[in-house]
Amino acid sequence: MPGGRLTNEDRQHIAAGLAEGLGYAEIGRRLGRPASTVMREVTRNGGPDGYGADRAHETTRHRARRRKQAQPPAPPVPDSGHGRDPRAVQDFTESFTALLVQQGLPRMEARVLACLYVTDSGALTAADLVQRLCVSPASVSHAVAFLEQQGMLRRERAPGARRERYVIDDEIWLRSLLASLRMNDALTAASRRGAEILGVATPAGARFESSAELLLLVSAAFRQVMEQWRQRPAPGQADRTGRARAPDREGRRAAGG
Repeated sequence: MPGGRLTNEDRQHIAAGLAEGLGYAEIGRRLGRPASTVMREVTRNGGPDGYGADRAHETTRHRARRRKQAQPPAPPVPDSGHGRDPRAVQDFTESFTALLVQQGLPRMEARVLACLYVTDSGALTAADLVQRLCVSPASVSHAVAFLEQQGMLRRERAPGARRERYVIDDEIWLRSLLASLRMNDALTAASRRGAEILGVATPAGARFESSAELLLLVSAAFRQVMEQWRQRPAPGQADRTGRARAPDREGRRAAGG
């Protein structure tokens, strides 16, 4: 059926279409499938000259069985003595991971970030992540490198410890907003320049001018939200006198423009 997995009948139609010399787009149109689906199916199973419907169907079934056997379910997250339901924590972690993927984060990176986020310490070693996620050390290494580059975690090594730990903190989303703010400011400057070059009185120039006005409002809102967040009396972030923690240098610059 369109949108579902390819059936043996679908593969027979693909083989017949290739034999007729049809392109992927035409075969996909006849099947009600995207051309990319047909291209991926053919490429995985011998290419245009070596594609066989029955062999491709059997190979795909074998690949699916092997994948199921190679990926046992992840162990439940321990409750760390807080009386949490491990199954509920695991379900939430999976749903939070799916949300991060929907926001554009690659799946492996989203799994690592969610795994760190639900730990009370906010810190795990590579070995911890490998064990909890049931993935290879290389997968963890690549994901951590990406997240570190995006400013979403950092590495640290306790004095005398041999292993690095990967750490997140309460300001992960603040740093994400700061990155968005810097991009917004760059787009605002570029839009103003475009309006100036093209002429504000022209349709193209007016389009850039309108964009610059909107981006300015968004940047101002970002700065206001960050300042409000920093001034809040957040639990666990106040000293013994009850005063909120002072903003870091980068955040003060951004909030102040």
